[in-house]
Amino acid sequence: MYVVNRDDLNDTDRDIKSETWRSRRMVLGKERVGFSLHDTVIYAGTTSTFHYQNHIEAVYCVQGKGTLTDLETGETYPLSDGTMYLLNGNEKHTVVAEEELRMACVFNPPVTGRETHDENGVYPLIVEED
Repeated sequence: MYVVNRDDLNDTDRDIKSETWRSRRMVLGKERVGFSLHDTVIYAGTTSTFHYQNHIEAVYCVQGKGTLTDLETGETYPLSDGTMYLLNGNEKHTVVAEEELRMACVFNPPVTGRETHDENGVYPLIVEED
């Protein structure tokens, strides 16, 4: 069994911060369960663009208000508590946070914690060695 409290990850190597968001990675590839789980906050008044070419991501909004735009189709969706979106086609997307957004994010394959977004918002595919 593995148990962790989000706040115990503050200022550790599992606490990743950028200008527009913060992500505490509660489950990583090293846990060897086939996915990673992140508690992510997108700061109010910011815009973030992401493109996960190597991962499928499911995002569940648990707090806040904003919009999600699929940059491939131009479609825009409201985000609020209870909204889930699945990036099952590796869609490049933008999230605008009208209020602080708190998101539970699941990645497959799992993130290792060593990834950084490149200039296009893409994570490289890094796998844990046995």
